[in-house]
Amino acid sequence: MNARLPSTHERGRVDNTLGLVLHSYPFRETSLIAEVFTQEHGRVAMVARGARRPRAQLRGLILSFTPLLISYAGKNELRTLHSAEWQGGLPIPQGMGLLCGFYINELLLKLLARDDPHPALFEHYLATLRALATPHLTQTGYAVILRQFEQKLLAELGYAQPFTHTADSHSAILADDYYTYICERGAVCQPNSESGITLRGKTLLDLAQGNYDDPVSLQQGKQLMRHIINHHLAGQTLHARELLKDLQQL
Repeated sequence: MNARLPSTHERGRVDNTLGLVLHSYPFRETSLIAEVFTQEHGRVAMVARGARRPRAQLRGLILSFTPLLISYAGKNELRTLHSAEWQGGLPIPQGMGLLCGFYINELLLKLLARDDPHPALFEHYLATLRALATPHLTQTGYAVILRQFEQKLLAELGYAQPFTHTADSHSAILADDYYTYICERGAVCQPNSESGITLRGKTLLDLAQGNYDDPVSLQQGKQLMRHIINHHLAGQTLHARELLKDLQQL
C-alpha cells in the first residue's frame, strides 16, 4: 500500500489518511454511516453522502477489510467523508478467518473511544488481518491469532495487568502454583475466589511472553481474555464471538 502522508487543515479537515471500515449501516435514503479505524486519528464516525446511489463514486468502497486512503471533514462527532481511494495490498480473510475478522472489528468498535489515536494498534490490526488470510490455518492457529490481538488491544487501552507478579504481595508468579485473576487488580494468591478466574502460574507466565505453545495456556488464555473483555464491555454482547463459539468454540 502506497499511502500518502496525511494532512490536516481548516475546520477539522483531514486529507489522505489510511483507514479501514469497522462497520457501516444505511443512513437516510441514499447515504451510509461508516465507523472507520484510521491510522493517525483512531476510530472516526463519518457519513458517506449518496454512497448508496447506483453510480456513486463511494459505492462498493465502504467495505470492511479494504484499506482506503480517505479525506473527511467536520468538528462534530459525525464527520463527512469527502473521498476514498482503494489502496489494495491486503488479502481479505475467507471462511473462518473472515468471521474472526468480524470479531476483532466488533472488539475495536465497542472498546475503542472515538478520536483516540492508536497507531501501533492500527499496525497490529493490519498484521492480524494478514495473518487471518493465511491459507489452511488450523483452529489452533486462528485461536492464537485472536489471543494475540486481544492482548495487544487490552494493553493499548491501558487495561492489561502484569502477568509476572501478584497484585497483592508483588511476589513473583510461580509456574506450579495457582492464582486468581481479578479485573482491575491482577493475579492474587486466592485460588477459587468468586470474584475472578483461577489460572495456573505457568499460564500467566506464558501470557507474559506471548507464548501459546502449551495447549493448557492457550485454553486458559482464552478464558482469561474473555473474562477481562467481558468486564470492560459492561454488558455489551459481541455478536461475532457468539457465532464463533457456536461454530468452532474459538
